[in-house]
Amino acid sequence: MSRTTVRVENLSVQFEGKFAAFTAISDVNLTLFPSEFVCVLGSSGAGKSTLLRVLAGVLEPTQGAITVQTDDRAARVWKSSDQEPTRALVFQNSNLLPWMSVLDNVTLPLRVEGVSVGTARDLGMKWLAKVGLSGVENEWPDTLSGGMAQRVAIARALIREPELLLLDEPFGSLDAITRETLSEELLRMWDTVRPTVLMVTHSVSEAVLLADRVLIFSPPPGRIVAEVEIPLPRPRREDQRYDPEFIELTKRLRGLIGANPSQLYSKK
Repeated sequence: MSRTTVRVENLSVQFEGKFAAFTAISDVNLTLFPSEFVCVLGSSGAGKSTLLRVLAGVLEPTQGAITVQTDDRAARVWKSSDQEPTRALVFQNSNLLPWMSVLDNVTLPLRVEGVSVGTARDLGMKWLAKVGLSGVENEWPDTLSGGMAQRVAIARALIREPELLLLDEPFGSLDAITRETLSEELLRMWDTVRPTVLMVTHSVSEAVLLADRVLIFSPPPGRIVAEVEIPLPRPRREDQRYDPEFIELTKRLRGLIGANPSQLYSKK
């Protein structure tokens, strides 16, 4: 179970273009608490994925800092090369290696860390069972459906039991029925190890179903312009989407996404 608090402070990311610089995110401030599930909503190009990549350590911020505090230890600046706390990133596409079997894809993070073949295999089989894919461990990625491939990608991310799980629109390329099914399964898997989750999604109802909090990003340069607590009790179920409180929260978030950013800034 996650024990680490992550604080994003005055974070900005700027990219140098051919003729001018482009600011993807500007002055982002955010705290992620242990075992919290946070979703991010906003228009395309608002910098949501950029924030995830900074947190994943694959992109350096232009300014600002990320600090982490584990248990009662003093807070420290988190650099991109740091391995603690553990973190994992899942993309919209599964990014499975086509020359590896399903099991080898799932166990790859453990084998890179030097975990024995037997231990990695046992853990891989366990996580394939957790995502409902027992019996496909020897299949090749190109034989899987989109939903199955994303299950494998999530198992690969969770096999190390990361403290911070970053999800970049992981169900965005799937059909609506498969997406709803995987959202409910993601909740079940998250409850198994309870990592802290920051998930980008374009589905408002998906955010309400999954999250403890939802953050609204402005158009670029992206900033957090609103934050909404989701007070629905856990465990949650797919059929809660039809409850009056769920519907009201969905309407509220849709209104915030479409609001004038300057009006939202004034309310913060």
